Amino acid sequence: MPREPAVLCLSLLCAAVTAAAAAVLQPYGLEGTGVVSTAASEVRASVSPDGQWIVWGSTDRAGGPGGWDLWQARLRDDRWAEARPLPVNSPENDFDPVFSADGRWLYFFSNRAGGFGGDDLYRAPVLADGGFGEAENLGAGVNGAGDEWAPTPDLDGRRLLFASDGHGGAGGHDLFVARWDGAAFVDPLPVPGVNGPEDDFDAAWLAGGRAIVFARSRDPATAPVRLLVAQCDGAAYADPEPWAIAFNTADGTTLGPVVDLSKPAELLVSGAAPAPKAGKLDIYRARAPAAEGREGCLP
Repeated sequence: MPREPAVLCLSLLCAAVTAAAAAVLQPYGLEGTGVVSTAASEVRASVSPDGQWIVWGSTDRAGGPGGWDLWQARLRDDRWAEARPLPVNSPENDFDPVFSADGRWLYFFSNRAGGFGGDDLYRAPVLADGGFGEAENLGAGVNGAGDEWAPTPDLDGRRLLFASDGHGGAGGHDLFVARWDGAAFVDPLPVPGVNGPEDDFDAAWLAGGRAIVFARSRDPATAPVRLLVAQCDGAAYADPEPWAIAFNTADGTTLGPVVDLSKPAELLVSGAAPAPKAGKLDIYRARAPAAEGREGCLP
């Protein structure tokens, strides 16, 4: 009998710890099993604003014209179906697709011939039938001799968030924001507070820029990649912390966060969860991290 209060206290403590852990860790689910997420590596998915189309990149999925290709599926009976490579693919690498918020453009990067060097940022017009027009290079305002990745326009299309190992960054790939001058994106400025000596890339704004989620790695080709979330303190994104989702570990690979334009409270992300699992890197859907910061961090 004397031990019962202690046992009861321990039980309550365990329940409290379990509840706290559940509150911290974001629930997630595999996206498009067998269609989007397959035995291949699938990275950085984006859903069209009307929710009818999903696009993503793959580094090794059979059926495309190049090494890294863009893929698309459409919604049929509330499921993704009819996966196929995009017509904008080239024999080179095409990757990191994302729809603009108005649904008019698909942004991506490519190292196809005719660019400024390395991986350049491109966009292609989205046609009414879900197809795409001819891709156009975004120009010297954002592209240089190095590699530019993960283009992400803001909701009104006036800013472009992207990663680059040029433009005078802090080290490796850094995050930049360029402004639309009426003809092109120009004058890229570093995203305040997040760039450092490691590679910082694959970023998405949350709640209009009050927070940001981005990937960081010592070397994305050989070292682990982890997603961090930073809140705006009114001038810079401060104190990045790992996003609380179970497979976003210090020794794993988690990257490619994109807000679902048709469901803005949800995020698509690439990673390797223990379960459910389809392939090497899969696309998962999770509740977006909380944006608790202030305005003032967008250049």
